[in-house]
Amino acid sequence: MTIARAAVDLDVTGPQISRHLYGHFAEHLGRCIYGGFWVGEESPIPNERGIRLDVVEALRRLHVPNLRWPGGCFADEYHWRDGIGPRDERPTMVNTNWGDVVEDNAFGTHEFMDLCDLLGAEPYVNGNVGSGTVQEMSEWVEYLTRSGDSPMARLRRENGRDEPWRVPFWGLGNEAWGCGGHMTPEYYTSLARRYATFCREHDGNRLYRIAAGAADDDVRWTHALMASATSSNAPDPQPSPFQAISFHYYTHAGTGIQKESATTFSRDEYVRTIGKAYEIERVIRAHEAVMDAYDPERSIDLVCDEWGTWWSVEPGTNPGFLFQQNTVRDALVAGIHFDVFHRHAARLRMANIAQTLNVLQAMIITDDDGGLVLTPTYHVYEMNVGHHDAQSVPAHVVSVPSVGVDGAELPALSLSASTKDGAALLSLTHVGVDGPLAVEIDLRGRAATLTRARVLTGADAAAHNTPESPDVVRPVPLDASIDDGVLRLQLPPHAFATVELALA
Repeated sequence: MTIARAAVDLDVTGPQISRHLYGHFAEHLGRCIYGGFWVGEESPIPNERGIRLDVVEALRRLHVPNLRWPGGCFADEYHWRDGIGPRDERPTMVNTNWGDVVEDNAFGTHEFMDLCDLLGAEPYVNGNVGSGTVQEMSEWVEYLTRSGDSPMARLRRENGRDEPWRVPFWGLGNEAWGCGGHMTPEYYTSLARRYATFCREHDGNRLYRIAAGAADDDVRWTHALMASATSSNAPDPQPSPFQAISFHYYTHAGTGIQKESATTFSRDEYVRTIGKAYEIERVIRAHEAVMDAYDPERSIDLVCDEWGTWWSVEPGTNPGFLFQQNTVRDALVAGIHFDVFHRHAARLRMANIAQTLNVLQAMIITDDDGGLVLTPTYHVYEMNVGHHDAQSVPAHVVSVPSVGVDGAELPALSLSASTKDGAALLSLTHVGVDGPLAVEIDLRGRAATLTRARVLTGADAAAHNTPESPDVVRPVPLDASIDDGVLRLQLPPHAFATVELALA
């Protein structure tokens, strides 16, 4: 049996791991909103004000920190006034990005805020820069967050809500390089400054404005936005008009997006997928290097507000709905991503998986008859809850076997760790497929006792849950021990595990 050796410095405090790195994304796409979160008040499926309650109950266990809505590409064709007022009077539109289906606007601003209230999540509203106006977004901020006597506050009250909401997160458009308008970095940067200026702060509601940035490692966008954010033509330096810059990163097998099957893949496709997951660290470092050059104090954050796996849709489903199964392979991609996010928590402050329900790398798969399946990725989120707002601590993989494809070698083990409230949480992702991996971790700096260890895997990397077999992939206890400050455990192939420790 092969052995991996690592060390964790439990007494060395690193950057705080923001809980917002565990954010979610819900777009008007396929069955994420309609048939996912929203079933309507007349549905026989138990709901509260039309929002499906078993979904809410399951997501509460993940402590969802924030939820991004209404898109995505849909955000830049969405006009918020169409989604307020009596539902039977709301106009319809065509969702040209996703399936060319009619959108009846039954789920709008008030419904989204109800959903966030039920989840205990902070709302992340993505505004329309592509086809909207500065006034439209400015008035949306006012509608949601202003009290007192103002035109938009009065309109909100007419629609049944007296008090304003707290809405901290605002996206200034989406994928401006693509579906958001096919803009150049320089043109979008000027727009972002303008939109950010007119997104006003009302009644103490502090805004965290997120400028739409690059696809993958296209750092031209980061250069343009950072140059604009850190310079001013005014006589006195002005604060940045936005507080963060985003980028998007999707994982696939490296042979073309939307082509590979989610559940039927070769060993080479599996390893290429793992390699693509690891590659996000290089992408983050590229953006950080640009941001550090302009902003060494790290006053502007980096946000990855779309990430996840992207496979071919399941046979027989609408290709515009992006419905795919979710396997052990997807869970391992999530485990690797979170380890990377934890290492870069000093600059990376938010991330949003695409998407929460029934779309791409979903947490939950639902059906119209009331069925609900928790995916392997859901379990990774649940097992990692202890990292929310914890202090990262250094985790070093000292020696490890590798897996390879196309001449490249990848480490078979990914590891991260954090401490909070007298406890530590270690997350381990074993991507090898040929056999178990013995792991020895030197726990340095503080005495620790084992409180719980769990592992998530399946018969193979394609294992997944279905309505007929919902628990094929679920966390189970893992044997582990600590002797003389060394944590010892054995990981099965293609497995994600967490170890919880009490610290002296």
